[in-house]
Amino acid sequence: MKILVLNGSPKVKSDTFRLTDAFLKGMTQSGEHEVHIVHVREKKIAPCRGCFGCWQRGDGHCVIADDQNAILDLYRDADVIIWSFPLYCYGMPSPLKAVLDRTIPLVKMNMVQQPDGTVRHEALVDFSEIHTLVICGCGFPHWEGNFDGLKKMCEVCFGNPDIVCVPETPLLNVPAAAIVADPLLAKFQKAGEEYAASLRLSAETVVELEKPMISAEEYIRNVNGI
Repeated sequence: MKILVLNGSPKVKSDTFRLTDAFLKGMTQSGEHEVHIVHVREKKIAPCRGCFGCWQRGDGHCVIADDQNAILDLYRDADVIIWSFPLYCYGMPSPLKAVLDRTIPLVKMNMVQQPDGTVRHEALVDFSEIHTLVICGCGFPHWEGNFDGLKKMCEVCFGNPDIVCVPETPLLNVPAAAIVADPLLAKFQKAGEEYAASLRLSAETVVELEKPMISAEEYIRNVNGI
């Protein structure tokens, strides 16, 4: 199985990527997998120009000569794509959003109406064969209302992917919080094993992964230095 991980954190020491790394350990321990991890912060990805040159070429590549075309090649060849990133202004960090914006070479200009009435661009790639997982962390003490916009965007863009939204992720890089962070990392590793077996996460597993590590009141006191 070919796994593509798009790490969208601008930071080298990423709280969210610690969760993704634990998930990958669980996912890959049961067999041989080809894993490509792209740290987007290390790549040169220009914003989409909206020139539609990719649709004129029709070869699945962008006309901009930067690192995006190599990512597109990995994208179309992947069995599983994991989007890993922290929540920025209730969405993706801008470098990763640029990667997403520039996946339009993987579709055509022609539009087709779906059975549910929605209209999509005709695909160059069989997206039904690509399984997508979104792992997003944030610094808020809970996820209610904070991830709603992101979840909707991911559902539309990726076709109802598995989405795991984790609050309080800064605790993952606080040594004194290891007593609550380590059990969460263990849960993510176990979830990776589950995903490798079925390419889905159960609703019960997602609930466990999204549980805050400590109470909102205690978290806010620590963040505010009270």
